[in-house]
Amino acid sequence: MLSKKAAIKRFKKRAALKGDDAQLAERLTAGDISALSKCITLVESSNKKNKEAAQAVIKKCLPHTGKSIRLGITGVPGVGKSTFIESFGTYLTQKGHRVAVLAVDPSSTLSKGSILGDKTRMNNLSVNEKAFIRPSPSSGALGGVTNATRESILLCEAAGFDVIMIETVGVGQSETEIYNMVDFFTLLMLAGAGDELQGIKRGIMEMADLVIINKADGENLKTAKYARREYQNALHLFPLKASQLQPKVQICSSTEGTNMNAVWNTLTSFATKTKESGYFDEKRKKQAVSSLHQSIRYFIDQNLKENDELAAELKKKEIEVTHCKTTAYQAAQAIVKMLLK
Repeated sequence: MLSKKAAIKRFKKRAALKGDDAQLAERLTAGDISALSKCITLVESSNKKNKEAAQAVIKKCLPHTGKSIRLGITGVPGVGKSTFIESFGTYLTQKGHRVAVLAVDPSSTLSKGSILGDKTRMNNLSVNEKAFIRPSPSSGALGGVTNATRESILLCEAAGFDVIMIETVGVGQSETEIYNMVDFFTLLMLAGAGDELQGIKRGIMEMADLVIINKADGENLKTAKYARREYQNALHLFPLKASQLQPKVQICSSTEGTNMNAVWNTLTSFATKTKESGYFDEKRKKQAVSSLHQSIRYFIDQNLKENDELAAELKKKEIEVTHCKTTAYQAAQAIVKMLLK
């Protein structure tokens, strides 16, 4: 139970965040972490009023966004994503950067709940004054990220964070939505798992700007160096990326904190070259358009759920499809026509 003093402090903190959109945006752009957390909570909310309030704040913050490096980090579960982020994030804060981590946790398809344990796996970074860690549930969203990740990136940028790291739930070959919201796509791999060549597949490997062989320490160091050569040789077989830059392969040890400088140098070199070529800005423009299209799909889906007439017609079409009275294509076409009336 909270003491009276602690309760009053909490009340004042909450009351301070109940101002209008302009006040909340002002607090956020001044670097108020409580305001940032509040805004992300509003963005993630399923409540319509909360979402509208969040969008109003984001619109006011837009002039303060776009100045960070957005880094996507993915890899199979157990590869050490959280450990890598803590080690790399600590390295960056020591260099004077402000680091925001948006960690996506998988939601249960049964209970819809998430453990949200990423902060507990980043003990040092979670108490670092130059870092902000926000675990969020995937809530059924595909692509290894959440439906609110794009907006959360903008809010973190407006709060003054210049490196934004997005950790996915741990992906397979098709969960690549994160690629459409970051500047630099990093894939973590393990050596000695027998998948050096099996892991080289079109899809997620083609999109990687950097492949990192993690846990390159102790007896595993020799194996990691061998895996690096295998991956680097195989990546040369892929067509040149749109950035016109050949993906690189690095090794590192997240537990020992080794080679973090090599990872950062690769990232900054990529950013410099792509900004000079115009690819950096062009990619962000395409990502903004992608975000628009995703939002349109979201509103269509919400309309189907909230409009009683449409919901009833959808239920009717579902029955017709399951009883083979019509095709899914024809049923969908009828629903869309009704939606557009």
